[in-house]
This record gives sequence, C-alpha cells and structure tokens, in this order.
Amino acid sequence: MKRIKEYKKLFEVEKDVDLKTLKKTYRNLVKEWHPDKYQEGDPKLVEAQEKSRKIIDGYHFLVSIAPETKEAYLEEYTETITNAAIADYQHKGMLLEVSFTDGTTYEYFGVTKQMYIKMINASNLNRFARRSIYPNYIYRKSKRDLEEA
Repeated sequence: MKRIKEYKKLFEVEKDVDLKTLKKTYRNLVKEWHPDKYQEGDPKLVEAQEKSRKIIDGYHFLVSIAPETKEAYLEEYTETITNAAIADYQHKGMLLEVSFTDGTTYEYFGVTKQMYIKMINASNLNRFARRSIYPNYIYRKSKRDLEEA
C-alpha cells in the first residue's frame, strides 16, 4: 500500500487512476526530469536519473492497477481465480503473491500478516482466497508474468 500511495502522490492521483490523465502527467514528468536535459558533471544529473527511473516504474505500476486495465483483463482474471487452483504463494510485507496452476501469478496489495496467517491455516485454501482475498484487495498481474508473455 505504501508503494501505491507513493506513486499516486508522484502522479498527483487522488483515487482511481484514469489512464488518459496518467499518460499526460507521465509525459510532463518525463519532460521535466529527463536526464538528457543535464550535462555530464551537473549535480542534478544523478537526481534526474533516479527521478526518471521512479517515474517510469510508477507509471507502469499505476497502469497495471488502473480500472481500465483491470476491466480489459477481467475475463482472464475471473477464469484464473475460478478454475485454477493456487499452486504457490508468498507473503512479503503487505504483498501476497499467488501463483496459479494455469501458470499465471497475481500480486495482492495490503494483505496483512494476520490475513495471511488465516489463509494458510484455512481448511480450504482456494475457498478462503475466493472469499477473503480476491474480492477485497487491489491486485495486478505479476510483472514476472508480463515479462514472460
């Protein structure tokens, strides 16, 4: 959740991410912080390189959780969570990464350690996830999956 808030603040996004507005803000930020604007040896060059990397990462991240993106892949996501079983899962901080038997992996943001413990102690892992994880947390298709596709 911290990551989401950080990127939304960078792109001045209030609630839901609108792709058209996000793209416009992204272009303006890239123009402002592009490293090519600075000469070698300029102290702002390093800052611009870091900031531009953060802008690019933030843009791709926010696009992946935008309502339009989620809607475009809703059928595929629904197919996965309905018909594929959980093959593997990992919890890191507030991020739950779930790999499914169909080969896809999704990341769920804001999953607390208590919720994770409830999940691993559930008598039926898939049923628990369908009821308590999938409908209640912001998700996106894992970056690893997108790179392999």
